[in-house]
Amino acid sequence: MAMSTIWWLLAGGAVALELFTGTFYLLMVALGLAAGALAAHGGLSLTAQLVASAVVGAGAVAVWTAVRRRNASSLPASAQRDVNLDIGEVVQVQAWEADGTAHVQYRGARWTAVPRAGLTPEPGPHRVTELIGNRLVLDKA
Repeated sequence: MAMSTIWWLLAGGAVALELFTGTFYLLMVALGLAAGALAAHGGLSLTAQLVASAVVGAGAVAVWTAVRRRNASSLPASAQRDVNLDIGEVVQVQAWEADGTAHVQYRGARWTAVPRAGLTPEPGPHRVTELIGNRLVLDKA
């Protein structure tokens, strides 16, 4: 079996494993393995193939880590719109209860809502800023 075939099988295995685990970093490792396969196709020695694979794979992992850190959000996942599509939606609060909660109709169901910290509860339109468990955290719209 040709050395390039072994590299391609390893790259395919890394991609398949990524599909099962959802670990995006395995795709970066697969890029490194593909670089090893291309080095094998180019007729380079086994040492050069290993170096090419290691440099490309580690470089891809380092670049991806840097991109994720640069784009990281300071908000918790419960307050990020790309994690929860309810963030930013508007609900109508008819009245607040004595315990500081309200019951609102949202998406065809009755939800318990609480005001954002520091907000004086008033009836009217409010915007969902976070979901904590099954409670909507609201801010004035």
